[in-house]
Amino acid sequence: MTLKEEIIQIILESKHITKEQLEEAILLQQRSKLPLRKILIDQKLINEEDLLSLFSQKLSIPVLHVIRYKLNSEIISIIPEEIATRYNIVPISRIGNNITIAISDPLDIFVIDDLRVITGCNIDIVLSPQEEIEEILNTYYKKELSSRELPWEREINVDLSSESEVAKLDTIELSEIVKESQKPPIVRLVDLILTLALKRRASDIHIEPVVNGLRVRYRIDGMLYEMFTIPKIKQNAVLARLKIISNLDITENRLPQDGRFKVRFDSREIDFRVSVLPVNFGQKIVLRILDKSNLSIGLDKLGFSPQPLKLFNEAIGRPFGMILVTGPTGSGKSTTLYSILNKLNTPQLNIVTIEDPVEYEIEGITQVQVKPEIGLTFTAGLRALLRQSPDVIMIGEIRDGETADTAVKAALTGQLILSTLHTNDAASSITRLIDMNVEPFLVASSLIMVCAQRLCRCICPRCKEEEKIPHDILDTLGFKEKITFYKGKGCQYCNNSGYYGRTAILEVLMINDRIREMIIEKRSCDEIKEYAVKELGMLTLRDDAFIKIKEGSITLEEAIRVTMEE
Repeated sequence: MTLKEEIIQIILESKHITKEQLEEAILLQQRSKLPLRKILIDQKLINEEDLLSLFSQKLSIPVLHVIRYKLNSEIISIIPEEIATRYNIVPISRIGNNITIAISDPLDIFVIDDLRVITGCNIDIVLSPQEEIEEILNTYYKKELSSRELPWEREINVDLSSESEVAKLDTIELSEIVKESQKPPIVRLVDLILTLALKRRASDIHIEPVVNGLRVRYRIDGMLYEMFTIPKIKQNAVLARLKIISNLDITENRLPQDGRFKVRFDSREIDFRVSVLPVNFGQKIVLRILDKSNLSIGLDKLGFSPQPLKLFNEAIGRPFGMILVTGPTGSGKSTTLYSILNKLNTPQLNIVTIEDPVEYEIEGITQVQVKPEIGLTFTAGLRALLRQSPDVIMIGEIRDGETADTAVKAALTGQLILSTLHTNDAASSITRLIDMNVEPFLVASSLIMVCAQRLCRCICPRCKEEEKIPHDILDTLGFKEKITFYKGKGCQYCNNSGYYGRTAILEVLMINDRIREMIIEKRSCDEIKEYAVKELGMLTLRDDAFIKIKEGSITLEEAIRVTMEE
């Protein structure tokens, strides 16, 4: 007889409910997938006090009313809020390597195993009412959230079993690592890392070995937050699990590796791009989260200001020529280009991409992965693509003069070319192409539009409040009109950061006849930019950021941080 069956038998023998009521509750539990304990209490078939008493008698676990005790915030912080909330538990004491937690459902047998893996400690339990645990979670973690650090930004205080065990990590047999990586606690731990990242809207997961553990960090809205540290003794198993699901060679520990895998989350298909890099204390794994649903929303939903959006739509309506999107890594260039491809993706057009690596797989589009080791470079691939009668070509990045020259000539022979460059502003892209030994008259003839892009963090809508900015700062920045400034106070919804989500700011330079003349004359990028601002009314990155400030979507501090080079 299983533990659950024994508990059911005890409940029946206690005469609190009838057999028919219990059978009905079990059917309801099977349909709803909720814990049986919750069903019994919600249906008022038994009160929680009586149920805990029965659990205590059968399992010899003491009942403790945690609400009556003053708990130590240092003990509470041992387990991050995300973990405590997910498992509905509260840590109440720690003695050496033993942590005592309060739990309301002792039938959840996975909790103990998972917490043992996450904390590296032995776990003892006491029983407490659900409401009391929830109140403790809300009270103590909310108090912790008001401090400078978030609970998941702190490292869990883990006592390693012994130095000798850690020293043996490098000599563990491969078969043992594989066996350990397939154990349910390790599988659930990796699933938890992925699930929390998706729930927190992370764009990257950094899993990095440090001297005393395996640190897990998430990049949320462009910033890295430390979540927790996994005990060193579990490092090899966790890394092996990630390499197995990414179809990577788990025997290779000396060379970098790249892989990918897919998961389904909230009815969405999410791609994970995996990069493994050998480092001092093991292998660092970075997982890039690629959500295809972000691409199908179209240019209109990317948060572009009206003027840049109008110019973008005008440019992509041209039958041939080159459109460049520039900016540093992580500025949203790929999302913008893929959104354009989605808009152009019709049966009437032959759309081809050449990328390193292919980030998103899009149905209806031919996508080529660069493989320099076999000679399939951007240049070689692009030349081959031109023989495939393409209408639209997306080049992942123009990295060298040969690729730039081939792309420019393709734009002049009837193809619409989309690509990226790493430059600080739009006008600098023109001089960068010329510096790559592309003839100025070819650059002038092929370019339709150049766009510089950045991502700014949006103010959290749930804790948004007015902010007073000193007049001397406003005068320095050139604010003449009266504007109401806002900031995020910080709340649980936004991880106490004051920011939630990001929006794009753009500097869009449309190439007209006068700018073509300036390119051929080899005028500097500063002269071209000055002309575009004065004569064409081009918005610089900071101008567009100030529009977002006036709309109340971003803070003044964020606008200055992102447009610092101006």
